[in-house]
Amino acid sequence: MPEFDAIKSGDALPERSYTPTNVSLFLYNAAIWNAHRIHYDEPYTTEVEKHPGVVVDGPLQGDWLTQTVLEWIANDAQLIEFQYSNRKASYLGDTLVSGGTVSAVDAASREVTLDLYVKDREGDVTTPGSAVVRFPG
Repeated sequence: MPEFDAIKSGDALPERSYTPTNVSLFLYNAAIWNAHRIHYDEPYTTEVEKHPGVVVDGPLQGDWLTQTVLEWIANDAQLIEFQYSNRKASYLGDTLVSGGTVSAVDAASREVTLDLYVKDREGDVTTPGSAVVRFPG
């Protein structure tokens, strides 16, 4: 958990690694009522939709970004803005890494702006995002 007065632009958030499995993707999609077969049915995904494998959900990657922020702030701040965009597909078996950096600190409002990412094994950003957190004063 960061101390507000010690946070500076360029600080890195701790990274987290994820390697989704068939089971984790199935459970996630069941929880969000997403019945799209590209997230659990490999023959359908590769033969009908022509993806190279089962597709990792975009919303799941957004959830990983929120988890990255919430674990970094613990109970010391409030997430007040969040956005992300899926730019490159990821597939079952890929190991993905979420993280981010501090891009701005506003002492007057006690708000910290974060640049977030999910990267694939090649280091390409598959899911960029941003967030603003507010620390109590």
